[in-house]
Order: sequence, then structure tokens, then C-alpha cells
Amino acid sequence: MTESAQAVREFKMPDVGEGLTEAEILKWYVQPGDTVTDGQVVCEVETAKAAVELPIPFDGTVRELRFPEGTTVDVGQVIISVAVGGGAAPAAEPEAAPAEAPAEAEDAAPKGRQPVLVGYGVSESSTKRRARRPAGEAPAAPAPEAQAAPAAETPAAPAPATPVANGVPVSGAGRPLAKPPVRKLAKDLGVDLAAVVPTGEGGVVTREDVHAAAAPQAPSTPAPAAAPQPQGAPEPAQPAATAPDARETRIPVKGVRKATAQAMVGSAFTAPHVTEFVTVDVTRTMKLVEKMKADKDLAGVRVNPLLMVARALLVAIRRNPDVNAAWDEANQEIVRKHYVNLGIAAATPRGLIVPNIKDAQAKALPELAAALGELVSTAREGRTSPADMQGGTVTITNVGVFGVDTGTPILNPGESAILAFGAVKWQPWVHKGKVKPRQVTTLALSFDHRLVDGELGSKVLADVAAVLEHPKRLLTWT
Repeated sequence: MTESAQAVREFKMPDVGEGLTEAEILKWYVQPGDTVTDGQVVCEVETAKAAVELPIPFDGTVRELRFPEGTTVDVGQVIISVAVGGGAAPAAEPEAAPAEAPAEAEDAAPKGRQPVLVGYGVSESSTKRRARRPAGEAPAAPAPEAQAAPAAETPAAPAPATPVANGVPVSGAGRPLAKPPVRKLAKDLGVDLAAVVPTGEGGVVTREDVHAAAAPQAPSTPAPAAAPQPQGAPEPAQPAATAPDARETRIPVKGVRKATAQAMVGSAFTAPHVTEFVTVDVTRTMKLVEKMKADKDLAGVRVNPLLMVARALLVAIRRNPDVNAAWDEANQEIVRKHYVNLGIAAATPRGLIVPNIKDAQAKALPELAAALGELVSTAREGRTSPADMQGGTVTITNVGVFGVDTGTPILNPGESAILAFGAVKWQPWVHKGKVKPRQVTTLALSFDHRLVDGELGSKVLADVAAVLEHPKRLLTWT
């Protein structure tokens, strides 16, 4: 019995993003029965910051996938169990493991086995085992009974073996099944869990269920979610979208999109924003970009207008270092940064993310171009790591690629400024005393007025514009 219990190892959802509390399982790369090796990627998850692949830290055979694709799982929850020793023992374990492991714990009282249990009703299952222990000498006989008893009380433990997800009200006679954070959410929103229709696997009430119950149109929300649940959480929005007469489509807000929304609200109502604008003739810069593209010495270097805007902003920061700072609310201090982690806002299928180029101020133009190209391509592929999005100091958002003239960007939380680069268009412009067609763009700089006053913000924006108007200043300004 001891060998059977030790033959199964459980892999928990790790904290893959510096303090994140949950992640959504996007895709499983393995199925029960597959052989896995140490370091093999078994699934892809999406945190509030990025999509990340998770490698398994041991060898063995996949015994069980605890959650389907599309499920949001709290950090620390077991997501997959793997048989790491013995061929026959793991095959017979799936339904007996939750009961046998604590049974062994009773024989050796000092070894508490509770940490290996996953699910709910630990105290109830322990009670059943104590009542049954004197009845039989062979542990193999009571094990199925021990499993059957909790099934009537708390379906969470045998959920993997019982298709309760097809019958939504699976909580039975016990109290509704929900994780502690979900219970707290229900309490905060004034929702009675007993009245919530669960859509989670095994009849567990999820965050989405609680929000749906709290919404004014709660009765309509669980209906589309309940049927497609076995295929994963992302499906609920599809039934409404496929109906030809549908007037609304509900899309769950989670992952990167949810984190972005929360961050933008927090930034907008924490940092006092000021935005200034300048329209500038960038004809010389655009000509320089074309010349650099044709330069053999820069073959393979990705040269574009955004690169020149990034270089111009770095020059402006070097001339006005006070703009590169952060506000420390706890200590009531302004923290001036002597490095520039240059963020580039990138639109991805999962939402807006802002990865940054570390120590951008120290990079030569070809190095900056390579870093910028890699950052953008990685973001579009959805492979940006959480570390690449940490520690930004200032950001550029290129709204011009969408044909937009400019905007009033919101600061990335914790940063001092964000520069919006608008579309470059041919416009009539007074040049050397005559009206000529020139390539013109509009820049907008939003900054935290606690850190940056109007004079400093204006100097930074004016310097960026001056460099783009006369790019030779990249050489003459120090």
C-alpha cells in the first residue's frame, strides 16, 4: 500500500508570474496514459500577463488530468498526477488513492498525509476511515468502501471517475462545492452559493458562476455555459455567437484582458494624468529610414520609423533624466531610475501587453533594432514571458499602425510616461517659407503629474519632436 501511494506524484500549478494567483489552462499536450519525461512541456497556461508553457519536473506515466482546457486554476492546485513507479499499482490507484493514502497515515500517526489530498471533505473522509478500520484486516477491501462513502457526501474527491459535469447540480446533500477564494467572492457580492448553478468540473462553483449569479441577467448566463463545459471554459461565448438571431455575445473577461483592464483602471484613478501633443514634420527621418534600409552595413537589421521614435525618446530621457522615475507611495519617495526599460505596447490575440527592452539606453542602434524586432514578434506569437513585462520605466504605443493620428494613452502602472506615435501622413506644410507636401505625424505624451511637472513634460516631448524633425541631432545632442 505504501508503494502504491508513493508511486503517484502530483504536479501543482506553479506561480509563473511573480505573485500571480491563478492561470487558465489553454492546451494540454499530453493525455492519460502518455509517458512523460523530466522537463517535458505538458500544457500551456495563460496568466494575467502572458501565455507560458509548463514542463513536468519528473518522469512517469500520466495518470489523470485534473482540469479540462479552458479552466482557470488557482496557483497551488494539483493539475496533473503522474505514476512514477510500478506498472500495475498506478493503474489500480485512480479511485483508491484518495482513500488509501490517509489510511496509511492512521497506521503511522506522526506522518500527516493530508497535504497530498486534493479536493474537499478531508475531515468527513477521515471519520469514515476511523469507523471502518476495525472492520477488516486487509486495507484493500475497505478502500472501495471508503471511496463510496465520500461520494455521497462530497463529490469532489471521486469527481475524476464520475461524470458529474453533465449533471450540473452535483453538490448533493452537502454544502455547495467551492474554493475558499470563490466563497469569499460570493460573500462579498452577497451571493448565496446554494442558489448558484455550478459549471466547474465535479460540480464546483467557479468565479464565473458567482459573477453570473450576481449579475442582473444571471438566469441567462449559466444556460450557455453549462452545456459546453466538458469541452472547456472558453466555449460559453460560442453558442450565443453561432445563433443567427443572437443580439448579444458574452465573452468572459480573464487572463491578459482582465489584468489589462484592472491595471488601466488602477492607473487612471491613481496617477494624475497629463497629456501634451505636438505635430511635427518627420520627412527627414523617413528619408533616413529608407537610406538605412538600403545600407549594406545594416543588412538584416529591422529599420522602421518606430525604431527612430524609440531612439529619439531615449535621447530625450538622457537630456531630461528626471522624467525616468517612479512614485513610491509607501515611502513617499520619488525613485529616479538610472536605466531605461523601454516598453512597447503590443496588441495580441489575447489582449494588450507591454513587454520592455531592458537597459535600452545602453544599446547601439543595431542592438536596439534587434531587440525591438524580437520583442514585437515574440508578443505576436503569444510567447512573451512574465519577466519581459516586469520593471518597465517608460512606454511607447504605436497607434499610427492603425491609421490613427494620435490619442491620450494611459500610463502603464508604475511608469512615469507613455508616448503615443501617430500615423505618418503627407500633409501641406510650410517648409522654408513655402507650402510643400511633407510627411507629418502627431506625438502625444502622457505623464504622471506627481513626478513630472508641465515644464519637464514639455521639454521631453519637444526634444523627441526635435530629433525626429532633424535626425542629425542623434549625433550632436549628448
